[in-house]
Amino acid sequence: MIVLDTHVLLWWLSNPEKLSKKAGKAIDEAIKHQGILISSISVLEVYTLVKKGRLELNTLPDSWLQNVESLPFIRFIPVDNKIAVQSVDLPELSHKDPADRIIIATALNAGAKLVTSDKEILRYPHIQSAW
Repeated sequence: MIVLDTHVLLWWLSNPEKLSKKAGKAIDEAIKHQGILISSISVLEVYTLVKKGRLELNTLPDSWLQNVESLPFIRFIPVDNKIAVQSVDLPELSHKDPADRIIIATALNAGAKLVTSDKEILRYPHIQSAW
């Protein structure tokens, strides 16, 4: 089981050439076996970026989300209280972005590897990550 960081989800769906070979392989393996988890906070990030004009999707955001939700190997994980609290209490993490902290907590809570290109997260010793 893997969790995709928001940018990895976006790249995988529209610019897979941006993925590292290791990330692409992890995604392919997850599709075949356990599936892919996405934190619902990624939906907030995508919609916010579109609204601010910092991200262009090839369709309307609602259609994009419907398409992603329809993929049988993807499961969205809501931000529940346990994940919210864990995101605040991550030891030794200086990362200030609340969305990234929630994504890390989601992966930890699920016992899953986090696929990200974020160098700070990749160096974080308390989570298994890949890029």
